Formats: sequence, structure tokens, C-alpha cells
Amino acid sequence: MSPRRLAEPHMQPATFAFTAENDVWAKGQIARYPEGRQASAVIPLLWRAQEQASGWLPQKAIEHVADILGMARIRVLEVATFYTMFNLEPVGKFHVQLCGTTPCMLRGADELRKICHRRIGEQLHVTANGKFSWVEVECLGACVNAPMTQINYDYYEDLNPEIFEKILDEMAAGRVPKPGPQIDRQMSAPILGRTTLNDPSIYEDRTRKLESELKAAAEKAAAEKAAAEKAAAEKAAAEKAAVEKAAAEKAAAEPEAKAAPDPMPTAAIAEEHVSDEHKPELLSKARDGKADDLKLIWGVGPKLETMLHAMGVFHFDQIATWTDMNLRWVDQNLTGFKGRAVRDKWVEQAAKLATGWRPASGIGDRPKE
Repeated sequence: MSPRRLAEPHMQPATFAFTAENDVWAKGQIARYPEGRQASAVIPLLWRAQEQASGWLPQKAIEHVADILGMARIRVLEVATFYTMFNLEPVGKFHVQLCGTTPCMLRGADELRKICHRRIGEQLHVTANGKFSWVEVECLGACVNAPMTQINYDYYEDLNPEIFEKILDEMAAGRVPKPGPQIDRQMSAPILGRTTLNDPSIYEDRTRKLESELKAAAEKAAAEKAAAEKAAAEKAAAEKAAVEKAAAEKAAAEPEAKAAPDPMPTAAIAEEHVSDEHKPELLSKARDGKADDLKLIWGVGPKLETMLHAMGVFHFDQIATWTDMNLRWVDQNLTGFKGRAVRDKWVEQAAKLATGWRPASGIGDRPKE
């Protein structure tokens, strides 16, 4: 490989600096490396500089990268001149890198080189319209698809003179042809199709064996599941029978208890009229002008509290002294809430609250059934 040198001074721009966007990107790349190892970012930064400079690396771009990384400029120049991925002279919009090593030459790369000379000119020459330049490079690693070329970032493979001419025509017209193999093949698969492992019996025998194994495994799993479900059902039935037997034996051993009649069925309260002679002691106003918070009785909300105040009920100790008939009279006169005082056991709740006890909740404790 011939020595790689920077472009002539008259081709070099006077200055170079990363754009604001590229500068942010470069700082992100540098941050990937530990302190003192920033030089490891030299190749990605040079590559981004080449992209910003329309495909080649001016001297000022190399120096700019060196300054950012705190490296000696000669060290960065050594990297740029060593790797052929960095173009040290201006290139065209479509830079053709033609592989010229043995496999490609054996498959016709020499004809492609002649096309490059005829249509573009000498190597590293940029056409007058700025669209094309070319250079012959070492192996690009696509020997199976020889001959091939890399144009900018894309590989164009399985070329012949006619196909290569059409690709250049498309690019000259401002279009980008589809990269990859240019003939009917899948990537680097054999052109003539598969040539090995073509005997179907290889796969049929294995397939039959695999299907048999899968079927046996499925049948075993189904049998185990059915057995487990049967065992679980039998266990549940046995446990249920044991519980029922124990309950029956207990019931037989204990004397039959009489069901206590509901002293005050709600339905009966709603139907039976209670005269005013059973009216409890009521007040015209709260003692000392301060009523108890009747909402601490479970089941008494703001509306019921207002109704009780209007009735003359302000204190827990009032409710705690009510008799059954007093309670029935109050229930009878709670329009829209008949039966509530009995159902929610106001007397029991009020007696507890009258001692000074208070529930954790602001709506009282629900009485036990």
C-alpha cells in the first residue's frame, strides 16, 4: 500500500470545528471512557469529523480532534493516515471503493476498474459535478459475492460491467440503488441453491422421533394432571364429610336450644303504632349549649343528627336511658329512617359513649350482630 498523505495545502480549509450538535455527541463519546483514557475516543471522533467535512478528513479536523482529546497532533495524524477508512483528500458525493484483491479480480473486477477510469477518471479524482470519486482498496471481506464495491456506506455485490454501469447511472440521476447482492441470491448463500443435507430422510426420521417423544410427554403430563385432580377431589370430599359428621355429632350431643324471639323486629316496629306516652325525656336545647357528637353512633349521619336535635335529643346519656318502648317511639318518628335505632342498637352504643369512651373512627364502631 502506498504512503497516505494529507491533501495539498490549497485543498485544505482554513478552519474546522464541530457543529454544536456534533460537539455534544463528541462529549458523550468521551464520557464513555475513564479519566485519562479519553484518547480511546479518537476513531469515532475522527469518523464524525469526516462525515461533517463531506466525506474526508482535512488537516484542521485532525488537529481539532487532537485538541479536544488532549492528544499530540502527530498521534492523531498517525491514526488518520493508518486506517484507510479515513479519506485524506476530498471525495465525491458517491465515493466508490473498488475491491482489487484476488477473488474480485478473478471474478471480473478489472472490467469494473476500466469503467471507473472511463466514467470518473484517475483514482481520487473528483468529477467536475462533484458526484463521483473512486479508489482501489484491499479486501472488503465479501469474497463470496465477488466482484464487489463499497459506495459510501453500502456494499454492492455480484457485479458485472452492465450492472455496475446501471448503478452509476442511478446515482448520477440522484437515486440510490438497492445495496447488497445484485443477482438472485440470498445474501452470501450458494448461487445454485443448497448443495448439502438435501436427503429428506435425514429430517423425516428425526421429525418422527421428535413427534413421538412430544406425544409421549404430553400424554404423561395429562395423566399426571388427571391423577392430581382426582386425588384433590377425593381429599376435599373426605374433609367435607368429616366436617359434616362432626357437626352432626355435636348437634346430637347438645340439647336443642330455643331460638330467642327478636324482641323488636324491624318490620313489626314499622307497623305497630306507639303512643306519645312512651315518648322519652326530650330537651329543648343542649345542656350548656353544647350537644354531644351523635355521629359517633354507628348509623347516625349528619341528617339523622339534625332530626334528633329537632326531636330534642342532644346527649349520649339521654339515649342510654331509653326503654324498649322509648326506642320504638323514636324509631316511629324517624321519618325515612324507621327501624334504624333498633337495628343499629343505639341504646347500647350511647351507653358506652356516655362513659367517655370514643371509637377510633369518626363514624363510630359498627355494633356486632
